[in-house]
Amino acid sequence: MTHTYKLSRRSMMSSSLAMLAASAAPGWAQVPAIHVVKGTGCGCCNAWVAYLREEGFSVTDEERYGALLTAFKSEVGVPPRMISCHTGMVDGYVLEGHVPATEIRRLLEERPDVIGLAVPGMPYGSPGMGPEEEREAYEVLLINYDGTGEVFANYEQLG
Repeated sequence: MTHTYKLSRRSMMSSSLAMLAASAAPGWAQVPAIHVVKGTGCGCCNAWVAYLREEGFSVTDEERYGALLTAFKSEVGVPPRMISCHTGMVDGYVLEGHVPATEIRRLLEERPDVIGLAVPGMPYGSPGMGPEEEREAYEVLLINYDGTGEVFANYEQLG
């Protein structure tokens, strides 16, 4: 059976305008999914995943135990001195540790030629690590291909 659908000029114009508006609206922009590889049963890793979801990212996650997690970090280019507890991947970039959503969005907008971003260690008050209003100072670093880092953003101590 063949179905014939007839669009009126009005419905075609309405559909076209709706599609144009949706593509131009910032809230409708397609945000790349983030895949997080984390330690088994890690509360702060789970908190960072929840934070990213609250910030509007689509997030998948998997658990890897001990040496498997460490090997993954090495495979994707995280230098040992920049290691934290979890590693995210977004649109070809690495996100090591408790990277704020603001810096992820900036990375995706500016698209620097780097491996990704890192928040080494687990600074208190970074996303997933306690209340931001009581945070300690920390830096978000660009991970360069030669293993060096440079400051991408500074977060001052609060509280």
